Amino acid sequence: MSRGDARSIRAGRRTVEIQRPGKVLFPGGGGAKEYTKGDLADYYRSVAPYLLPHLRGRPLMLERYPDGLGGQRFMQKNTPDHYPEWITRAQVAKEGGTVTHVVCDDTATLLYLADQACLTLHRWLSRTDRAGGPGHPDRLVFDLDPPAVPEGPGGTPGDDFAAVREAAAWLRELLDELGLPTAPMTTGSRGLHLVVPLDGRHDFDEVRAFAHDVAGFAAARHPDRLTTAARKRDRGDRLYLDVQRNAYAQTAVAPYAVRASRGAPVAVPLTWEQVDDPGVDARRWTLSDAVGQARTDPWAGVLSRGRSLKRPRSRLAALRG
Repeated sequence: MSRGDARSIRAGRRTVEIQRPGKVLFPGGGGAKEYTKGDLADYYRSVAPYLLPHLRGRPLMLERYPDGLGGQRFMQKNTPDHYPEWITRAQVAKEGGTVTHVVCDDTATLLYLADQACLTLHRWLSRTDRAGGPGHPDRLVFDLDPPAVPEGPGGTPGDDFAAVREAAAWLRELLDELGLPTAPMTTGSRGLHLVVPLDGRHDFDEVRAFAHDVAGFAAARHPDRLTTAARKRDRGDRLYLDVQRNAYAQTAVAPYAVRASRGAPVAVPLTWEQVDDPGVDARRWTLSDAVGQARTDPWAGVLSRGRSLKRPRSRLAALRG
């Protein structure tokens, strides 16, 4: 790719300038491919039709690396004053004040964020443009965090993804018993997220309490393999069922977001058949091939109707006796 000073990309009615498109954001070496800012912009433009439905209306936390992976990391919540006025903003309450987040509603915003070296988009589980507002999530997320295993080939962290696959099957079985659909997604890091669509009628406290009870019940069914212990020293070699993202102002990595790791792995929605595939792990897809996976529409119809937790809570209570 040319390492020119700027490149213009048309996105709808707008033209976005990508400054220094040849700047390396993901260094190569050790078997990993090199990717530039221009590559990141091209990926986000291509994946936009599949990514934007998961971002619209949601406050974002932006994970930025202006000097690439080897430089300083910025976790940005507040929107800088110099961002273009056409970028949507959402002002949400925090303790002692407010925060004005970026909301990514269109491809032009996505490209602008790529120009800002925003590698990863972390989204709220609620929307500001729906009834109930940011205090009422329409997504519930279970984060399946595997126990670490010795470092793998090429110096990459080793993860027991077989344990993730096993835990996902158990949790899916339980959620099926409760009448809740589940959409699996690689995190692009170590584990899986299981996403449950909600109708937005419950606040974050209710949703988090329900998620905690479900995880606790799953761990009680499989005490030697699963845990809800927040402290790593208390987990042993058990897989951690993390529900902490289901709280106000917490975020989860967005589907099809690039992760800030060597090789540019991507968080990718899966079918349940792919979860069962031993050739799939958390880093299976990268910036080079994630668009192809997106085109298969792995979550077709799964998230189309949000569910109430009223009946699932009753069913869980019956199971717990």
